[in-house]
Amino acid sequence: MSANARPVEPPQELVPYDEAVSTFDVVMGIEVHVELSTQSKMFCGCPTEFGAAPNTQVCPVCLGLPGALPVLNETAVESAMRIGLALGCSIAEECRFARKNYFYPDMPKNFQTSQYDEPIAFDGATFVEVEGKTFEIQIERAHMEEDTGKSLHVGGATGRIHGADHSLVDYNRAGIPLIEIVTKPIEGTGALAPQVARAYVAHLRELVRGLGVSDVRMEQGSLRADLNVSLRPSPDSPLGTRSETKNVNSLRSIERAVRYEIERHAGILSTGGRVVQETRHWHEDTGVTTSGRSKEQAEDYRYFPEPDLVPVAPPRETVEALKSALPEPPAARNARLLADWGFSELEFRDVLNAGALGVIERTVAAGASPAAARKWWTTELSRRANEEGVELEALAVTPEQVAEVQALVDAGTLNDKLARQVFEGVLAGEGSPADVVAARGLRIVSDDGALTAAVDEAIAANAGIVEKVRGGKVQAAGALVGAVMKATKGQADAARVRELVLERIAQSR
Repeated sequence: MSANARPVEPPQELVPYDEAVSTFDVVMGIEVHVELSTQSKMFCGCPTEFGAAPNTQVCPVCLGLPGALPVLNETAVESAMRIGLALGCSIAEECRFARKNYFYPDMPKNFQTSQYDEPIAFDGATFVEVEGKTFEIQIERAHMEEDTGKSLHVGGATGRIHGADHSLVDYNRAGIPLIEIVTKPIEGTGALAPQVARAYVAHLRELVRGLGVSDVRMEQGSLRADLNVSLRPSPDSPLGTRSETKNVNSLRSIERAVRYEIERHAGILSTGGRVVQETRHWHEDTGVTTSGRSKEQAEDYRYFPEPDLVPVAPPRETVEALKSALPEPPAARNARLLADWGFSELEFRDVLNAGALGVIERTVAAGASPAAARKWWTTELSRRANEEGVELEALAVTPEQVAEVQALVDAGTLNDKLARQVFEGVLAGEGSPADVVAARGLRIVSDDGALTAAVDEAIAANAGIVEKVRGGKVQAAGALVGAVMKATKGQADAARVRELVLERIAQSR
């Protein structure tokens, strides 16, 4: 086998999901990395904009050059405390940074400046609801660290190092401020474990977005999750050996990855095998995980205090000021929106399950009614997102554009069928809703002159239906309306067409 050939992992024997969760008790742990929206990096003044040309946002500090000294970003520290407070955590009176040592090609210093035994926030809790059940997610810690660079493996079929011809490294991301939020073991979820994992990360995303400290765009990697899964014979048994699926960056993938790992662990344990503690990679295209590397224990990282940074000691008055300025808690916000929007409990639960709460809220703020916003985001746009395998917020349409389309419907310029075509054009990159309407000629025809000709043709071609209408079966006129709508490619004003159909039949007696 060549040096670059990808190791072949033996086929995984999976146990069907229902059998797996009835045989074993599932325990999870979730580590969420949040990139902060600061203007500069964690320890230097380099900018943090996403998408810049490779290696243009670097300096001696974030490149780890000899003699370069870090300076802590005050805004990042405040953001970390706000996240911790929003999760009900205690804020450390004093904490410090450490060097986490391990070799990784996109870590220019060969260590990561992080926090180890003294995190800035610890011992919190939050709650999520899945299928009418409330689950408490206990927070172990939320600590500050810096992001690594980004490797690009060129020439292979998988985008990973195995099989690649060569690799490139972009250090723009090195030093971006990160907050890592680590849960305590999540127990008692049973068969709902994948949905609970998804709901927790979705909840965390909305909470962090509400704080205004990150754009939490999963498709850009500014929020990503590491998923720890283990199985044990019963809730009274010791914790099993865990696997850690790294850097999962969509809600849909979080649910699928947890489900797959449960089935994989059950397959190993059911045949007397031993689960290996390791990191694993999630493959969106195939829906499986593959082995990454053996998972180090804390002592393998050789943590020691960072000598170039002094301890962080947040003044208590600062902590209290940040706490008093926190935005509305998610539970209170949900209760308020449920009342304000007039949705049923089931409708609101569907919104939450679809991950649509934030986009609907912004669509309503842009002028659409809650019902209209819910209709588009949980039906047409949700279907488009599922087809593309992305989250709603990653679609190439904004809440403001959805509100604009609905305004055209409310004004009588579009009907729902034409509106769907407008969304199709916007998603295809044809411009704004107004641009798509103009370019495609999508506008309801309500002029009687244009409609009368189409109505007369439908009446002439459907004598039998006309006789039924004349005989008192007015509902039969729907077939004539449908014929006119077809002839006008759905652009006729259906209500006006019905009026004209009945008028023209009455006149022709």
